[in-house]
Amino acid sequence: MSEIPSENALISPQDALVAVMVAVSLSDETISTSELLSISRIVDHLPIFGDYDASRIKMISQTVFELFSEEEGLDALFGIVRDALPDDLNETAYAMACDVAASDGQIRPGEMRLLEEIRHELRIDRLHGAAIERGARARHMRWPHA
Repeated sequence: MSEIPSENALISPQDALVAVMVAVSLSDETISTSELLSISRIVDHLPIFGDYDASRIKMISQTVFELFSEEEGLDALFGIVRDALPDDLNETAYAMACDVAASDGQIRPGEMRLLEEIRHELRIDRLHGAAIERGARARHMRWPHA
């Protein structure tokens, strides 16, 4: 069993961003290939991850998975994320979460509920959240559009 960080444990802001993305992918109990590819592309290409050790994704993913199996695991996850993530990266985290949720062409009810919770926990203004969500939908639109 991997070690679950306590709420006081130090994880990097990049680890927190990965944790939020993994949480969204796990929220509907099915992790799609497109969601995993989306996380990988985000980590591989965005400047915030320029010096990030991508091998940490597996450990962070396992931690999130284990937290999701605990009764108060989601609260613990949000505590860890809030402790590690500077406020100016809250919208970045939400944008990444929306991109992962939209990556397979549909946002399922479990993903939507978790996105709402993330928006609340990270204190994302409703109007800013709507703009971020619309951008994710636009980026992940499929053709032919139904």
